[in-house]
Amino acid sequence: MQTYLQLLQHILDEGVQKGDRTGTGTLSVFGYQMRFNLEEGFPLLTTKRVHWKSVVHELLWFIRGDTNIRYLVKNGVRIWNEWPFQHYLETNGLTGQFPKHSPAWKTAMKAFVERIIAEDDFAAQYGELGPVYGRQWRNFNGVDQLAEVIESIKQRPDSRRHIVTAWNPADIPEMAKAGLPPCHTLFQFYVAEGKLSCQLYQRSADTFLGVPFNIASYALLTHLVARACNLGVGDFVHTLGDAHLYSNHLEQTRTQLARQPRSLPTLSFREGAPDIFAIEFDDIILEGYDPLPGIKAPIAV
Repeated sequence: MQTYLQLLQHILDEGVQKGDRTGTGTLSVFGYQMRFNLEEGFPLLTTKRVHWKSVVHELLWFIRGDTNIRYLVKNGVRIWNEWPFQHYLETNGLTGQFPKHSPAWKTAMKAFVERIIAEDDFAAQYGELGPVYGRQWRNFNGVDQLAEVIESIKQRPDSRRHIVTAWNPADIPEMAKAGLPPCHTLFQFYVAEGKLSCQLYQRSADTFLGVPFNIASYALLTHLVARACNLGVGDFVHTLGDAHLYSNHLEQTRTQLARQPRSLPTLSFREGAPDIFAIEFDDIILEGYDPLPGIKAPIAV
């Protein structure tokens, strides 16, 4: 994962100070590309622990077309909680009582998540993020993009149209209400020599917290689609638009850069596991993941 560490160093060295939607402030560069050969190991960051359970469940959530956080929180995945919780506070005039990231805010968010799990009506109203990734992948104005691209790869492997986009301009205002417009906006598959490669274009990249997660997620997606199409795996290519480090992640970034990467884990699937649209967490096997400890950093909401 030296490729990722080089990106961190590049932003520290070359990044310009920019404001942002959250008011946190960033160091930012525009336009950067990384390439990971998936035959050399699964690119799950080893210089800090990445929560594998969250990577897998979020991707399965996308693949199934789900847009409500209830599935995630029932499976112990917290990565989407901040945005619908903040929307809930704003909708109910409660933001003044719960300053972001304060102890009271954290306590209230825990209670919010418990209600999402326990109360159907509450989950339907406040757990729904709108037409975000899963909706766009499986129902983009009536088009099941993911199913169609898999069929296209099988029937026309040399096509240059194996594309799925999450950026639907008509839905952006609705997405922004309870979540975010898609950061990872478009991905394209490529078949050569019996191997499937994937390139992701990511318009906005939280490089310390989000990018390691995005690399693992789309590497896993590439494996899943390759399996569905009876192909091997090639490269995952990650192209970034605005690649940034938040101002409150700089010390954590330096801590990570002082660490040495360890060997990459390997990925496989349980024998007899169902296809991509029915596969479960326990069907996906990660072996040999031995990362250094996690490094905590706040999410900019």
